[in-house]
Amino acid sequence: MKITAIETAVLHVPCPRPMSLEFPDHRMVAAFIDTDEGVRGFGYSLAFGGGGAEAIQVYLETRLKPLLVGEDPRMVGKLWEQMFRADRGIRRVGLAGYGVAALDIALWDLAGKIAGQPLFRMWGAVRDRVEAYGSGGWANYAVDDIIAEGRFYAGHGCRYYKMKIHDPDPRKNVARVEAVKKALGDGVQMMVDVNQKLDVLAAIKQAQMLEHLDLVWYEEPVLADDYAGLAEVARSIRTPVATGENHYTRFEFKDLCERRAARYLMPDVCRANGFSEVLKIGHLAAAHGLMVSPHVVHEISLHVAAALPNAFLVEYMNWAPDDLFVDLPKCENGWFRVPERPGHGLMLTPDALKKYKAR
Repeated sequence: MKITAIETAVLHVPCPRPMSLEFPDHRMVAAFIDTDEGVRGFGYSLAFGGGGAEAIQVYLETRLKPLLVGEDPRMVGKLWEQMFRADRGIRRVGLAGYGVAALDIALWDLAGKIAGQPLFRMWGAVRDRVEAYGSGGWANYAVDDIIAEGRFYAGHGCRYYKMKIHDPDPRKNVARVEAVKKALGDGVQMMVDVNQKLDVLAAIKQAQMLEHLDLVWYEEPVLADDYAGLAEVARSIRTPVATGENHYTRFEFKDLCERRAARYLMPDVCRANGFSEVLKIGHLAAAHGLMVSPHVVHEISLHVAAALPNAFLVEYMNWAPDDLFVDLPKCENGWFRVPERPGHGLMLTPDALKKYKAR
């Protein structure tokens, strides 16, 4: 079996409300790998808020695609190594990591289809359902918007909800979280996300001001690049730290693990070089006694979480319009059942490319 062609496209995906209050749309970089035996693999990376999608596509088309055409798609590990090691002057982080991820996801989709198995079972399934937490609560939301969103996820059975704390006044952040917690009640546990907006001392102070709310985690308190700062925050506060959405390789996660910089690691399969690398990151975390909660794209992260014994939750963020995917997994009683279709089980609707493809 040989790869005969690779097609790519950038899709402008409008955000449903209330996410549209913060982001008008996202960009999906889609990749389709065709073979001489008629099997097609689909992969994608989600450029949150749209940033850099066109650059990801250019890198994928000009640097990565030529490495795969003519190769045997079943040699997923070999092809991943070729992509990861090809450019000595460009590390596989940022835009390059997104490009590798889209193709790696498509290769694994092909592998599952060829084997006639869903990916989580190929990887040694430990569960066939994964619990989720609702996520959103962006800075541009009014408190009532956050409460309504939290109730939406609670209405789907989610026992956890995460919101942002972006105000420069820590007292205002506390007041917003307290209001949402009161509205959602004791049946919903909460997390907060700083999104790297604080320095070490401010992050510690903010966390201490939130301690009475018994949060599940305190996410990305300082710059993702500041490993020493993350570790200092983690040592200084009672609430567990979560981070990882802006780390792209197992080597970066190794540093986080060894520094004990977080209790929950959050690799993103669309950023961290695809399924191949995220599975390695998950097993590395397990060896250090740490939990994994994949970042966003719950619909495709389900397979990873179902194959890792140390997976905690997937991030249920209602980012996709109803007509983007065919048979998107549904959240029922706070849990997603992992698709049993061969590969990752996702495909775009027949009209999605025509409707959303960038002109």
